[in-house]
Amino acid sequence: MRFVRHRTDQGPALAVLDDEDVLIDLPRGLDLPALLAEDGRLAEAANRALRTAAHGTPLAEAALMAPLDPPTVRDFSTFPEHTAGIARNVDPDARVPEEFWEIPAFYFSNPYATVGPHDDVPVPPGCDRFDFELEVAAVVGRAGQDLTVDQAADHIAGFVVLNDFSARDVQFHEMRLRLGPAKGKDTATALGTVFVTADELSHRRSGTSYDLAMEVRVNDEAIGADRLDNMAWSFPALAAYASRGTWIRPGDLLGSGTCQGGCLAELWGRHGADFLPPLRPGDVVTTTVELLGGTRNRIVPGVAPHEIRPGRLS
Repeated sequence: MRFVRHRTDQGPALAVLDDEDVLIDLPRGLDLPALLAEDGRLAEAANRALRTAAHGTPLAEAALMAPLDPPTVRDFSTFPEHTAGIARNVDPDARVPEEFWEIPAFYFSNPYATVGPHDDVPVPPGCDRFDFELEVAAVVGRAGQDLTVDQAADHIAGFVVLNDFSARDVQFHEMRLRLGPAKGKDTATALGTVFVTADELSHRRSGTSYDLAMEVRVNDEAIGADRLDNMAWSFPALAAYASRGTWIRPGDLLGSGTCQGGCLAELWGRHGADFLPPLRPGDVVTTTVELLGGTRNRIVPGVAPHEIRPGRLS
């Protein structure tokens, strides 16, 4: 099944898409994480809505929001070519580090930064090198702790496109302290038009992931493309690692990390800092992932940063 959330006169509404891409609203007050928390409840609510609906809203006419407000966002690194390209921003001879193959590393991103698939995205305060990152995120459906990879597969409810907007100059500055990324990832994480349940992709299983084409464009010019099954770590592996010593819960997002060629910083690392310009107000970033939809966000001016000084000098 495929689900969207859209703005209505009565407030946000969760809806299931029928076979003709018409939104059929679920009862008011329901949201995706709450429905995922009880096995079978999401499908039950969707099937009831499809049976009883008198009318719906065509997808093209809907004011779409992010399909869910995730309680947590873990963003992993699973595409080795991307990892190597990013590293070359600081070391032109960098390769994929050995640790990449030992653990599926991640950082926590900001759930409050979630924006919709067509929302405007402001340039972060103090940022001169604004970037995008094309990813797919798994959405956790069942709570779990200390899961094996096999167990974790049953805890993934579905998938959504994710564009992790990144303030690269801010990010690289703060990471000199061996922390982060933090503020460099704090302003906007765009989620795609639709949440697609895992069973909808079963026929496209391939290797560690799914055989799905991915593409990102700026102002309708193709910048990068890859396939989702080039992930070196599987989504169940990400869920298992995320649950190690703690919990994952319904609605949590587990980002795949950026695909090869899916961001400017990787291309800067490979070809030089002037290879392509950073995002500027007026640019439009479009991401597309086969069967999963995508995002289309316009960059707008942000605000200037307020000065912050240390309480004492060294």
